[in-house]
Amino acid sequence: MKPLPELMSFLEGLPEPHILFDTQYRILAANAAYRRQFSPERSVVGRTCYEVSHHFHLPCDQAGESCPLLKARESGQRERVLHLHHSAKGEEYVNIELAPLLNADGEQAFFIEKMEPLRVAQGQSRTQGLIGRSAPFQQMLTMVARVAPSMATVLLLGESGTGKELLAQAVHEASPRAARALVAVDCSSLPENLFESELFGHERGAFTGANTARGGLVEAASGGTLFLDEVGDIPLTMQVKLLRLLETGTYRRVGSAEQRHADIRVVSATHRHLDEMVAQGKFREDLYYRLSTFPIHLPALRERRDDITLLAQALLQRVAGPRNLQLSPAALSLLEQQDYPGNVRELRNLLERSALMCDGEVLEASHVEQALQSGGRPRAVFSPPNLNNPSAMLTGTAVPTAAAGTLKSVERAMLQDFVNAHVGSRAELAARLGISERSLYRKLKALALT
Repeated sequence: MKPLPELMSFLEGLPEPHILFDTQYRILAANAAYRRQFSPERSVVGRTCYEVSHHFHLPCDQAGESCPLLKARESGQRERVLHLHHSAKGEEYVNIELAPLLNADGEQAFFIEKMEPLRVAQGQSRTQGLIGRSAPFQQMLTMVARVAPSMATVLLLGESGTGKELLAQAVHEASPRAARALVAVDCSSLPENLFESELFGHERGAFTGANTARGGLVEAASGGTLFLDEVGDIPLTMQVKLLRLLETGTYRRVGSAEQRHADIRVVSATHRHLDEMVAQGKFREDLYYRLSTFPIHLPALRERRDDITLLAQALLQRVAGPRNLQLSPAALSLLEQQDYPGNVRELRNLLERSALMCDGEVLEASHVEQALQSGGRPRAVFSPPNLNNPSAMLTGTAVPTAAAGTLKSVERAMLQDFVNAHVGSRAELAARLGISERSLYRKLKALALT
């Protein structure tokens, strides 16, 4: 059964990348926007969507990914997922919206898939933006993609150094307010007596030194997003006024009786446990629920160790300046073992110290060791791999030797032995090796064992 020419023509005129495919994942049509972004040099018609997007040999759901087609078959309705796709610019995070098309008998015959890149994040090492491809990182981005188009108040929860301001920027840039300002308020640095004036502005003569009227940060964020960083540090006396802003969308400048309307979207962040502060009477319960309409957890760096290599390579480019510094495999292995209580900020500082210790073009494990010693924190030490523990090698908890080629051949041989000896599903093999099914597929692909 072939799709109607009118449908094909309709897709071609859409500005966003769209493809049409059948129940066997075969692409029947791809519009110009899709061809430009994802396959400018080769036709995609007749190929499978998972081969074009992921370079997989199996459908997404069989390769450890969430498959929108499978979800649509089960639910019978439109489905959305976030995927990491290959494009002309490299790997990009893409919001996918898939809709099933029914035939005259009410059966699912075709599927239309719309793709919208999440431009604030990458799955590869770059100098700017959010970087990562681990499961916790992707789960966080999925939440961003869900909430960003709405007006819901977002609360970012994470330890210091996990990138809360970057994520607030991601929410803003993926929202309809992206063309207007994102105004950040550092709640921890504002003295209590100046907080109200900074946030809401003041009239001339409102207090000593107020020689002219001045708008506040709420006014500066009009039409855009107000980011309240470290919201747990807001004084109790100010919390009730912030609550009024959130509940009524109105505020008053200091020294004025005039009620003003605030056209803002509020994103807040904290490293504190606000629920505990509520129980202790240090944070208003009603404000807590207003701020946490849509909470997003930012994983600590120790929870996303798979991303340390990508982050280290990108951060080194930022701190090394004009030098073309490269990280040796041994240096990367040592970096991957650290716990990073200070998270990404601590990793950046460690790399900057390590770069200063290095006079050549390759940053070695010895330079990282020196930087760790100067930092004064207890640290993981460099040790040879345990060849009797293959799951440790495959999950990255063991440290490989400096000879990258040797390690890769050892890992390939060990993984090949496990694949040959295993009887059962890939999911069972992944569980036996102590890694996720997605990680197993990527290792098999990287080592040419698929």
